[in-house]
Amino acid sequence: MNPTDEKYTLAFQRILQIMNELREQCPWDKKQTIQSLRHLTIEETYELSDAIMNQDWQEIKNELGDIFLHLVFYAKIAAENQAFDIADVIHHLAEKLIRRHPHIYGNVKAEDDEAVKRNWELIKLQEKNGKQQEATVLGGVPKSLPAMVKAMRIQEKARGVGFDWENRAQVWEKVEEEMQEFQETYQNLPDEQIDHAHAEEEFGDLIFALINYARFMNINPETALEKTNRKFIHRFSYLETESKKDGKKMGEMTLAEMDEYWNKAKQLSR
Repeated sequence: MNPTDEKYTLAFQRILQIMNELREQCPWDKKQTIQSLRHLTIEETYELSDAIMNQDWQEIKNELGDIFLHLVFYAKIAAENQAFDIADVIHHLAEKLIRRHPHIYGNVKAEDDEAVKRNWELIKLQEKNGKQQEATVLGGVPKSLPAMVKAMRIQEKARGVGFDWENRAQVWEKVEEEMQEFQETYQNLPDEQIDHAHAEEEFGDLIFALINYARFMNINPETALEKTNRKFIHRFSYLETESKKDGKKMGEMTLAEMDEYWNKAKQLSR
């Protein structure tokens, strides 16, 4: 990708011109605000995520286009409010990338990706201090992130300032400890005597520890769980389809009957 190639300039100018025309002429586009676009942007992000999970390059291209449209849209609205424009956004990004990659654009050495991530987090913290904001290591984690993604970001940011386990064996010990504490909340107790609030707390600790272990194994837990979700859906759909062919109805079969179809689906997937 040669950044000086004229095709990039022309493409960028074209989409900016179209956005100008839409804001002037289209009734729907004219009435949009940053608030009205927000939920649509979130939806488009999840659609891109689906396309990536499916490794569908054509659909990835489509969804990237939709997200790019939103970026241009927000910048256009900002320009109308004399806050900033798309050029300001791009230059700000370029300056941030240069500042946060001192091993490329400065004299800092970074031997591996872990060192790069540590530098990134420390520089972010310095930037907040420079702006006289309340600089906290975890302050930049969005509150509205899904819980699993948020746990990953929390752990990564803590690691960026050196607060982390030394090796994965220690993390697995923590997983086992949390599993034991969770089991103790319900073991040998009838349902009516279980402290569900305490059980929920311990279960959360267990999930947090498992996410930590996944990080040490270089496994993205969000991706891993989504693959399991899709695997379950595929096998359950096989169960529904094949049992229907045999004249059986969901909800009327025994668990043993359903397990037969389930096991066939597992064999076929292998």
